[in-house]
Amino acid sequence: MRVIAGVDWSEESFAAVEQLGQLYRPEEVVIAHGVDLGMFQSPMVAEAVNLQGYDEFRQAMIDAGQRVVDRARTLLPADIPSVKTVCDIHHAASFITDQTQALKADLVVVGTHDRSRVTELFVGSVSHDVLLHGGTTTLIVKRKAAPVSRVLIAVEGRADATRVQTWLTTHPFRTPVAAAVLCVVPTFQMLDPHPVIGLQKLVEENIRQAEQLVRGTAQALASPHYSTSSEVRTGDPVTAVCDAARSYDLLVVGSHGRTGLDRFLLGSISHGIVHRAGLSVLVVR
Repeated sequence: MRVIAGVDWSEESFAAVEQLGQLYRPEEVVIAHGVDLGMFQSPMVAEAVNLQGYDEFRQAMIDAGQRVVDRARTLLPADIPSVKTVCDIHHAASFITDQTQALKADLVVVGTHDRSRVTELFVGSVSHDVLLHGGTTTLIVKRKAAPVSRVLIAVEGRADATRVQTWLTTHPFRTPVAAAVLCVVPTFQMLDPHPVIGLQKLVEENIRQAEQLVRGTAQALASPHYSTSSEVRTGDPVTAVCDAARSYDLLVVGSHGRTGLDRFLLGSISHGIVHRAGLSVLVVR
């Protein structure tokens, strides 16, 4: 497994690197830090505002960024064969996604300050941008690094379950875990009572299919790496998944990969879960 770990000076990003080392034993890790100088990213802008000592300022920021990646490197276990660091003047999220493409990484790991969606809309978030614009499986670390023994796997449909199952089988965790496969069947509030009977039959059929899905996924995952169980719930998918995840160490969800206007207008269950869940989330693509 090849991994990009995006870091800054926050404790959340260092926790993300440490959590990576506890979760996986990758063959290669690149720790990346983009030094974002904001409006002074361009020397031409600095000259235009007559910023004195720009070259010294720029080099000082690069040196500080190098200290970030050097510190993060010490948090990884010694049994990882290859650990490299990269640091350059660049917008942070773009630098991480560029490094991901260059390495052809299997996984991106970032910490998050857990801002609300409204806050992200106005001030931005590196983890949000990486998740939104990257096309690679992403681990969003929200807590201090801790051992992971209980994992909740939330699936929406057969294609989603197959993608998650393939990832988890190809990239097992460092130590065996108890994995529960959950599917939430949405329920609807009807103002008109007449369609209720037909709607109830539809919900019952959806529950039956969901039960088959989670049982099949759990059976396919069962191995020395995973002791599995399955569950079906009804209700709002985001709320139900986040409620169920409270007793777990890690939440795994799939992503349908909506981008741009589709994501803005239609939303995304996985994106909503990432924001509302109180634990770290692995978003599988």
